[in-house]
Amino acid sequence: MTDINPRIAPAAGVAYEQQLSRSLTMRENIFITLSSVTPASSVFIIVPAILLAAGGASVLTMAIAAVAAIFVGMCYAELAATYPVTGGEYTWAARLLGRPAGFALFLLTLVSGIFIIAVIALGTGEYLGVAWSGLSGKWIGVGVIVVTTVVATLNIRTNAWVTGLFLVIEIAAVTVLAILGFAHVSRGPGEFVHAQAIVDGSLTPVGFSALVALVPVALFAYNGYGAAVYYVEETKNAGKMIGRVIMVCLAVTVAVEIIPLMAVVVGAPSMKDLLSAESPMNYFLIARGGPTLNVVISVGIAIAIINAVIAIILQIARLVFASARDRSWPKPVDDVLSRVHPRLHTPVAATVLVGLVAAVAAAFLPLDWLVNATGATTVVLYLMVACAALRLRRRGAPTSRGYRMRLWPLAPLVVIAVCLYVCYQLITPETWVQLAIAVGTLVVGALYYIAYLYPRRADRWTLPDPIHEDV
Repeated sequence: MTDINPRIAPAAGVAYEQQLSRSLTMRENIFITLSSVTPASSVFIIVPAILLAAGGASVLTMAIAAVAAIFVGMCYAELAATYPVTGGEYTWAARLLGRPAGFALFLLTLVSGIFIIAVIALGTGEYLGVAWSGLSGKWIGVGVIVVTTVVATLNIRTNAWVTGLFLVIEIAAVTVLAILGFAHVSRGPGEFVHAQAIVDGSLTPVGFSALVALVPVALFAYNGYGAAVYYVEETKNAGKMIGRVIMVCLAVTVAVEIIPLMAVVVGAPSMKDLLSAESPMNYFLIARGGPTLNVVISVGIAIAIINAVIAIILQIARLVFASARDRSWPKPVDDVLSRVHPRLHTPVAATVLVGLVAAVAAAFLPLDWLVNATGATTVVLYLMVACAALRLRRRGAPTSRGYRMRLWPLAPLVVIAVCLYVCYQLITPETWVQLAIAVGTLVVGALYYIAYLYPRRADRWTLPDPIHEDV
């Protein structure tokens, strides 16, 4: 009689046990996933960097990135439909690229996820401070992490509706931005391909190569639609529906981010003033809507950030839960982190741990260091996901029970080419540290697997079959 807990590590060839509550509808999964993307905060925090560097052609840059994101989304959708496991990307890499690669990707996703929670939470005070200066500062961000962690321990359907309500507020904020722009058209759609930036106080043309260099930033603005897979074991009829959920989330994200940008480009009173502003979206709001509206929308963006913190804590908590279920740690740790609350049906211990570590990171690590630590992770993550997707249809492999990408292997090959190009562009004196941190994290993860998990492979990381449930 073995002393291995079958709930944590079933024998090879046996599926995981259904521990989480399979209660989410497709719509509720979309609510949480879009909240993780937080398109409204991308419009105000990430997109302005592209706007300032490319002028009206920021729309063209976002469109190019949207095409690339479609190929990434296709990879995510078929991988999720083939291996519907709540651990997400690392579970695919482990099964398709080898277990050392799987644990390496797990560690990269875990570290970057916790740091991203800290980074975006620290941005809350910047927008709340517009309404009331007393709400600005680092400790507001730490407080946001603490409160949202409590919310994230609640039942997943409760979180779906909380994040859905907040999502309505943030989409309303960017809708106001779009309405203001299209109601005050000052230039035509030709501006969308007019690349220019402020250089020495004057509008200066920008070359196409500069637009291409901005595509990774635009991809980061869209990032998060793949988070739907983290709730796959809590979503009804997931095997057939999860691919559609991912592609719907991507489509909504692209629309919610590009349309307000188009409105700002055509509706700004002056392109020179827009591109000279430290915060171009706030400049536009004040110019077209007035200071009061700027305050109201800023509060809406703060709500969007809080919403994103909830969603990402939910996501990373399920990543930690999955790692413990796969027996990645010493047995006492696995037993605690793989436990699901009997009434809430959520991994409470894993959720609290993620919130605690993120709060400590926000409180004591410099913001610039946190940003550098997460800078290249999205590109490296996409690269490994595409490599896994390239091995999806090998002979004898499981086949998708739902979504199957068209023209395979075109999508993974395109994503690999784009990611390798971006990694090459990151080898500069200014950005090499970002790539080095990402690669270094992968190396540490692979070494951990080799040193700790591989010698114990008889009962650790047995990688059972996914749970298949049809409604």
